Amino acid sequence: MKMLIGGKWIDRDKKIEVKNPFNGKTVGVVPQAEINDCETAISTACKGAAEIGKMPLFQRAGILYKTAELLEKQLDKFAISISNEVGKTIKEASGEVTRAIQTLKVASEEAKQIHGETIPFDAAPGIKNRQGFYSRVPLGVILAITPFNFPLNLACHKLAPAIAAGNSVILKPASATPLTDLQLGELFLEAGLPENALSIIT
Repeated sequence: MKMLIGGKWIDRDKKIEVKNPFNGKTVGVVPQAEINDCETAISTACKGAAEIGKMPLFQRAGILYKTAELLEKQLDKFAISISNEVGKTIKEASGEVTRAIQTLKVASEEAKQIHGETIPFDAAPGIKNRQGFYSRVPLGVILAITPFNFPLNLACHKLAPAIAAGNSVILKPASATPLTDLQLGELFLEAGLPENALSIIT
């Protein structure tokens, strides 16, 4: 598999072998990123942050929900991928995929709830007829580093809220378990996420 940087699938001469920890067999090979890949991902993510930050809430919510639907249709494929690279049983891996679908759907709903608040200042004496307010805005670029034990759901726990809030993300999955997350990147792009809004570096 190749890594994802700004909508492009990138390969490198140096490789990382992904092995099934249960039987030691190689289940996949991914490129080993170079320093310039990281720099490209950062500059791409800055562009992506400007794009997704302007996107209406309903659009971000729709992308997250569509990603959940696509994942649901490919539950078995993702469960096999998790089982291969983590060494979980298919039952455990299927449970993780189901949980990831829920994570994406919850974030989709929460994307519509991002708003500020007005605060009356007359709760203290001396200040009458005044109000304060705040609104929530995206942070910009999020770097998400995920562990090996729940590669799909823990990636969704980082990606989904960040996207819901209008941020671009650079995901660095564990080197032992990058395959499932790269497939997840395909789903996000298929669901309509702007290309610059997500990079997955191995």
